[in-house]
Amino acid sequence: MRNRSHRSRAVLAVTAAAVLGVAGCDAVGDNSPGPNATTAKAAPSPKPTPTWDRSPRSMAAVGDSITRGFDACTVLSDCPEASWATGSDPKVKSLAVRLLGRAGAAERSWNYAATGARMADLPDQMAQAAAKKPQLVTVMAGANDACRSSVSEMTSVADLRTAFEDAMDTLRDALPKTQVYVSSVPDLKRLWSQGRGNQLGKQIWKLGICPSMLADADSMDSAATQRRAQVQDRVEAYNEVLKDVCTKDQHCRFDGGAVFDYRFGTDQLSHWDWFHPSKNGQARLAEMAYRVVTAKNPVT
Repeated sequence: MRNRSHRSRAVLAVTAAAVLGVAGCDAVGDNSPGPNATTAKAAPSPKPTPTWDRSPRSMAAVGDSITRGFDACTVLSDCPEASWATGSDPKVKSLAVRLLGRAGAAERSWNYAATGARMADLPDQMAQAAAKKPQLVTVMAGANDACRSSVSEMTSVADLRTAFEDAMDTLRDALPKTQVYVSSVPDLKRLWSQGRGNQLGKQIWKLGICPSMLADADSMDSAATQRRAQVQDRVEAYNEVLKDVCTKDQHCRFDGGAVFDYRFGTDQLSHWDWFHPSKNGQARLAEMAYRVVTAKNPVT
């Protein structure tokens, strides 16, 4: 009897201890585990894979005359060595040189931009660029869509969107993860206002450089003022399209309007046509692109 009584007390003690252990969270007045509770350690969450590589190891450029270095070295001529994107000129220190070094830029950067190109030409340029499998593609296009013979000839905003989307689709079909840097279209009205004081430049403008903005450069009548305002409005609308399409692609960065907002002065303009960037201007474009490409976060 004594043995059975002893065993019964022992069982009761164990049962009571178990009950208290289970009820421990209420005993201490909060939701912390009781003294006998054990909590499994959660596995550490994996670090998210970065979607933007700030040190790409190859690049290609597409776009228009600015990316070809037009009029940066000689009159009415391309000068790709002075290109902000892929040039080798030490005065420019192109984006490719900044990212890849001089030897790397010579071996692993390609320039498919073409003077006079419009956004509709970009899909073909993108196809050429994609064949090289670059880790970064730079885009600077849209100025020639506004720089037409007249305001009525400017590319519509809808058509520009379609062409840019086609270009991005062309790249994505071949290279889903290649990064893209998109420059805003420069402020063409600002370039007119800076260059119109140079008589030589205005003579070259008459050869057909951006007539929608630069024709009758000295005229300030209502028709000329309205024409320039229409070109300006179209450029701003283009930039909204570039931003919108780029923002929807996780591997694309828009410059946030940096090129459009940049206050180009006479030092940054070609001393041949006073409209395209000089080597100094090309260097400023390279600086802006480098800041965006190497930034920890995209420009908002």
